[in-house]
Amino acid sequence: MSGSNLKLVVTDQAFGNTRHEQAAAKAAGAVFFEHQCKAEDETLAAVQGAQAVLNNFAPMTRKVMAALAPGAVVVRYGVGVDNVDLVAAKDLGVRVCNVPDYGVEEVADHATAFSLALARKLGSFDSGIRSGEWKIASMVSGLRSLRDTTVGLIGMGRIARAYAARMAVFGCKITGFDPYVSDEDAKAAGITPLARDEVIASANILSLHLPFTPQTRHLINAAAIATMPAGAIVINCSRGGLIDEDALAAALVSGQLSGAGLDVFEKEPLPDASPLRKAPNVLMSPHAAFYSDASVRALQRLASEEALRGLRGEALRCALT
Repeated sequence: MSGSNLKLVVTDQAFGNTRHEQAAAKAAGAVFFEHQCKAEDETLAAVQGAQAVLNNFAPMTRKVMAALAPGAVVVRYGVGVDNVDLVAAKDLGVRVCNVPDYGVEEVADHATAFSLALARKLGSFDSGIRSGEWKIASMVSGLRSLRDTTVGLIGMGRIARAYAARMAVFGCKITGFDPYVSDEDAKAAGITPLARDEVIASANILSLHLPFTPQTRHLINAAAIATMPAGAIVINCSRGGLIDEDALAAALVSGQLSGAGLDVFEKEPLPDASPLRKAPNVLMSPHAAFYSDASVRALQRLASEEALRGLRGEALRCALT
C-alpha cells in the first residue's frame, strides 16, 4: 500500500508521546491520527477507513474492525489481546499482531518483587513499626524460608521462565504447568512439570502467566484456593480476569492466603467498592509491571515498526491472525 490515502490511527495510548508512531506514518506516506478512545462507538469513528491501527485498551470489536480498510492491520501495544475479537478479525481479513517481547525482564522483576516482599512479610514489619511495635512475634506469625518455598507457575512462557530463574536464585523449588510446553523444555528451564491442579495444590507462591480466555476466567477461584497450602501467596502480573477477586479477598481475610501481589484486575481502574481494597496483605500496582523507560520506548518502537510493515503490505513479525 502507498499514497496519501493511507491512514494510521492510534486509538489510545498512555505513553505521553507518539514519536515512533508518527515516524512510521511519515515513512509510509500515511496521514496520522491520535485519539484516547474508550467506548466502542468512539473507537469505530476513529478508525473508519484506516489501514493501520495501533491499539492499547480501546475495544476492537467486530463492529469496529468492520469499519477498517480492506486488509488492515491492528497492532496491539503489549502481549494480551483480550480486547481484540480475533475471530471477527479473521472473518473480516484484518491482520492482528502483538508485541510479546518488549518488557519480559520488567514483568519478571515486578513479579519477583511482589513475591519477595510478601514472602518476607515486609509490609507487616513496616506497619508494625509504624504502629509502635518492635517485637518480631507481634508483627508477623510464620515466616517460611525461601529455601523451603515451592513456587508454582501456571503458564511457562518467556516471562514465567524469567521469573522462575530469578526465584530459583533464592533457593525456591519451581514447578509449572503449561499444555504448550514439553516436559523436556520445562526441565531444561529448571522447572518441574506437574498437572495444573498439582501445581496449585503444592505452591507456597503461585504466579500466573497465561492469557485471559473464556476457559481461563476465574481459574483461581474459591475451590482452587481451598486446595492451596495454608498461608500461600498469589501473584498475578498477567490478566485480572484469571482470579475471582471476591474469593481472593475472602481467603486473605480468613488467613487461608497470607498475601497477594496484583498488577492487574478484572476491572481497571480498580473499583472503589472492590473488596481487595480492604483485604489484608495485598500489594497492588496499576497495570504497571511492564513499565520502565526502556521498555516503553521498545514497545512503541516495535509496535510502530509492525504498523509500518502492515502499511507496506509486508509480513508481520508477530502475527496472530
